[in-house]
Amino acid sequence: MSLGSSELILNPDGSIYHLNLLPDDIADIIITVGDPDRVHEVSKHFDSVELEKKKREFTTHTGILSGKRITVISTGIGTDNIDIVLNELDALANIDFVSRTINEKKRQLSFIRIGTSGSIQPNLPVDSFLLSSSGVGFDGLLHFYDSGHARNIDLESRLNDYLGWKEQKIYAYATDFDRQLAGKFTSNRIRLGITVTNSGFYGPQGRNLRIASALPDFNARLAGFSYQNHQITNLEMETAGIYGLAKLHGHRAISLSAILANRATGEFSKNGQKTINDLIQFTLEKIISSDFD
Repeated sequence: MSLGSSELILNPDGSIYHLNLLPDDIADIIITVGDPDRVHEVSKHFDSVELEKKKREFTTHTGILSGKRITVISTGIGTDNIDIVLNELDALANIDFVSRTINEKKRQLSFIRIGTSGSIQPNLPVDSFLLSSSGVGFDGLLHFYDSGHARNIDLESRLNDYLGWKEQKIYAYATDFDRQLAGKFTSNRIRLGITVTNSGFYGPQGRNLRIASALPDFNARLAGFSYQNHQITNLEMETAGIYGLAKLHGHRAISLSAILANRATGEFSKNGQKTINDLIQFTLEKIISSDFD
């Protein structure tokens, strides 16, 4: 069945609508970052850069590092943007733009998020690295998809029962990392934890400036939950959406976070840029030393 022009939207040059990319522009290994300026902080380590494109908040560089072709793309903030980026990257990989039909042979992408985050556990210090074993989404994105087979129903059920926030119409979904891909990033420096993906930065993460929170014990309540010996460790705004949409499309995904804030202790990193750069270099070293076939 051919996809209609209002569903698969292409630009006049044949590129996908928001990302402004053509199918040959992307590699099978894709690093996602939130900040468009961080794209260059990754690609400056490449041996060569073959592509640089930008549209709106979406900046994309594709290049070669130690023989591996890698794409790095900025997503902007939030799972609303993740919905655009993940769907359009999958379309680039698995839809024929000429016939507007889904390719019979599917291409699997490996998504590696390099992001920043805030800890809610006092023993997870600033400037540490975290790999999200699961993403818990309070944003609602996966509720718009037929996603039950891709979610960790047991985790989300236990968490929602524990939180008891259904009266506030807050019902989380949960998705897991790709275990095989995560195995390529094991290190003594990496801690595993459950990451909460929020729909905002202030109230949805328990911050109070001039508006009182409806859930004043938000962070403490989350910090008290554990599942299969994993605590909820940190808060950010993209991971659950990446995990869910990657899994639904048959791709692999992991999320790596540089912990810049500790909400439990009130600390913020004094050298956050160095921590982010260290995480970028760690990620690239793991990519070039691993087999991605």
